[in-house]
Amino acid sequence: MSAVIEIDWFNSYIIRKVKSEKQVGGTVNATFGWSGVVPTGGDASTTSSNLNYFIEESRIRGGYNNTATDNGARAYLDEQYPLQQNRINTLIYSGVFNSRTGKNDTNVFSVADDITKSLNPSYGSIQRTYAEDTNLIVFQENKIHRALIDKDTIYTTESGTQTQAGRAVIGQFVPYKGEYGISKNPESFAIYNYRKYFADKNRNAIMRLSNDGLTEVSQYGMMDYFRDQLSTISDSFRDIAKRVTISQQANAASTCRITTTQSLSEFPELGSTAKKPGGQTEAGTLILIKGPQGNQSENITNFYFSKPLTNTYSAGEEIEFLSSYKDKINGGWDIHNKNYVMSMQTSSSRISNTTNYQTLAFDEKINGWVSFFSYKPDMLFSVVNKFYTVNKSNLYEHYDESTAGNRNVFYGNRTNSSVTFVFNEQPSVVKNFQTINYEGSNGWEVYRYSSGFTGFDKTSSTYSESQDITNKQPSGSLVGDISIPSYLEGAYDGAGNTGTNAVATNPPLLRAGFDRKENKYVANLKNNSSANAGEILFGNQMSGIKGYFATVTIQDDSYTDLGGPKELWSAGTKYVVSSY
Repeated sequence: MSAVIEIDWFNSYIIRKVKSEKQVGGTVNATFGWSGVVPTGGDASTTSSNLNYFIEESRIRGGYNNTATDNGARAYLDEQYPLQQNRINTLIYSGVFNSRTGKNDTNVFSVADDITKSLNPSYGSIQRTYAEDTNLIVFQENKIHRALIDKDTIYTTESGTQTQAGRAVIGQFVPYKGEYGISKNPESFAIYNYRKYFADKNRNAIMRLSNDGLTEVSQYGMMDYFRDQLSTISDSFRDIAKRVTISQQANAASTCRITTTQSLSEFPELGSTAKKPGGQTEAGTLILIKGPQGNQSENITNFYFSKPLTNTYSAGEEIEFLSSYKDKINGGWDIHNKNYVMSMQTSSSRISNTTNYQTLAFDEKINGWVSFFSYKPDMLFSVVNKFYTVNKSNLYEHYDESTAGNRNVFYGNRTNSSVTFVFNEQPSVVKNFQTINYEGSNGWEVYRYSSGFTGFDKTSSTYSESQDITNKQPSGSLVGDISIPSYLEGAYDGAGNTGTNAVATNPPLLRAGFDRKENKYVANLKNNSSANAGEILFGNQMSGIKGYFATVTIQDDSYTDLGGPKELWSAGTKYVVSSY
């Protein structure tokens, strides 16, 4: 008597036996839930098809008592009350990974185990973690903690400590002394050896975490500067819109690509959404930007979306790409100069690559901030003794001397190097500064030489203050508005030639700026101040700059060995005590 036997459902395989084939290969076109139709594949000989068979089997080889392939865990099953929680102050960890035994549970987060570790929520969200030796350092917005990893600390009756292997993955959290955090700027984090650097904009501070604890390095001569700059950094996201003119028609639902021949200096960010002005928002996001190929005569750029277009675009119409941006404090370690380099940015580099940023470096050897830089990086990092930055998805190597004349060029933009300092000997004495000199390379010029401001005076219902400054060169001259030209810039001869065109064969050969004597460069100062009440001599009627102190900015010129190395060893000034 026949009977129906209930069996469990298995993942099944089709086992095929074919007596002969004309060719090797073929694809079994069997689908789940075999319909009873013999699967096709290869090229079985029809003469022996009655000897062939196909069997659905739950065992891979169909062997007797082999392990059957069952369903396994059903990952799609949900809890009865599925509630999502955003625990901003909590860490969660997976199962273990052991390469020796082949155990890999890094994708297992069992709700039956205690796999979470929480910190005080009053200190804000966890922004970054960093593992160092046997410690896990956790950076919250307003506090920093450390915890042992993979071992516990227990205290003895003699108040000593010892470690003991335990089941705890993350031990007890111990706070660092000081109410500092990383705010919402984890991108400011950088590390070198045991020193960690980061920004806490909520407290207008740049911090260093080392073996001696937390130190506020922004106090080393730059406290008021960082107070003013960090207060401009916002945590809010702002929208960025970029419009592109389409050059070829693109029909809705038939393509994922649009094309433009527009010359673009700035490209939209990948992941941006897009919409047709006055139309609908595209269902897909921007996933690829492909520039012109080598065999294309036109500047063709293709934009690819993750889904077919929602709108139809004709040639000449525009598409608007939308993305968001948050102010950043990017940080990284410069392995070449051993500096912590940070860049405070209030706009994206895709909006402007030359404005709304401050990039500067901190040097441990002098505990001071040593330089400002004229580049706006999206990322900063060091790899194998070289320092790199990323700008607009392009990777740049710094300190590369393989190309001559490439100094002071960042991301294709050339900028002058400058040094600003103060002459302030005998600060309570009014002085008349008459000359300036420097020792170093040829090619330095004085951009500005000025005294301190006077007190406010009321003139014509307004309050104003004045200062002595040096005379600038005539408009349209070789050096523009520079106060004192460099040795070559200021050269002129009797034939009216200037710069390197001025030669001694057309006497007299004179210098309008720095002149050289025994390899020291010297220039006199010409006053350009306006008349003030009670003054008899002013402006170019008097020589020198009058004041208690003088502020000087010296920069390399754009004329002498452009892009080459220039050194500045010392600078000085000659002054006399003012008698009026």
